[in-house]
Amino acid sequence: MQWILVGLGNPGSEYVGTRHNVGREMLQHIVHEAGIGEWKVDKKLHAQATKGEIDGKKVLVVLPDTYMNSSGGSLKTLVLSKKQAEQTVVLHDDLDIPLGKIKLSFGSGAGGHKGVESIHKVIKTKDVVRIRIGISPATPKGKLKKPDSADIVDFVLGTFKPSERAKLETAKKNIHDAITLLLSEGRAKAMTEINSR
Repeated sequence: MQWILVGLGNPGSEYVGTRHNVGREMLQHIVHEAGIGEWKVDKKLHAQATKGEIDGKKVLVVLPDTYMNSSGGSLKTLVLSKKQAEQTVVLHDDLDIPLGKIKLSFGSGAGGHKGVESIHKVIKTKDVVRIRIGISPATPKGKLKKPDSADIVDFVLGTFKPSERAKLETAKKNIHDAITLLLSEGRAKAMTEINSR
């Protein structure tokens, strides 16, 4: 069975490079690195999609062209069983993780992330793999400095600074490793390895 990889973000050039689009951006990078074919607009999925292989495993890669809060619509006709849900990997930004760090999770709540909430609601299960990509600043000791709730929208829709971009390079490598491990060795091994970094 093929894996479904989903990169969350908002469509449109005005959102390119924003923190909220980091899941979408990272998945585009991985597809490029893997040499997978061109993106095509899939009107049925309301998304850009491409198919190919990563480490010999078949993948369908989906970038929803709906706005973030309606991301689930792109999976409505794709994820129709528990087995398919468990083979779905969602990449998204996460305010509860320091910039440059990532965490894999499975079967957990959305933590207030509207795009993830939309997916859970549409496919009627939380049992998807999530690659949570940190976007919050942190102190040198790793203490999070999350924006105040009143500033969150401006923060997530703001673009990364050059110094923040440098920290994303570590995340990029870890995301690549996470996907490779997930596809080749399974969820448990990937979570143990990646979440201990």
